[in-house]
Amino acid sequence: MPEPSTEIRFDTKVAVVLRDDLLPWQELNVTAFLMSAIATSAADLVGHPYEDADGRTYLPMLRQPVLVFSADTVTLSGAHRKGLERDLAMAIYTRDLFTTGHDAANRAAVRAVATADLDLVGVALRGPRNVVDRTIKGARMHE
Repeated sequence: MPEPSTEIRFDTKVAVVLRDDLLPWQELNVTAFLMSAIATSAADLVGHPYEDADGRTYLPMLRQPVLVFSADTVTLSGAHRKGLERDLAMAIYTRDLFTTGHDAANRAAVRAVATADLDLVGVALRGPRNVVDRTIKGARMHE
């Protein structure tokens, strides 16, 4: 008799979509900032602290996988628009944020630009699996 599966299937999906023309350091920076937003958006997203065999503890991480995608500007903007229409939990990162140095400046840079004019370089979305899949349609798994 086969062993029961220990795989957990989540009802929600977390996806990061990065613009496909970013430099490697920018991809990492954008992903880190976007995931900090997702991780703090709901208390049930974070698991328990980790502990090694020597009893040292480490910070908890997200309980579910994060999938990272890349997309051209049109697909990324479309994911942003659809995410707004579908009321998904979403974080954004704009090109302007590469030139700011702290949280208040980041928020001011985003606030200064109308939604339709945001120069998006990344979005992170969390919501029902099938809704997220339809929202990021056209994006491809990041290589």
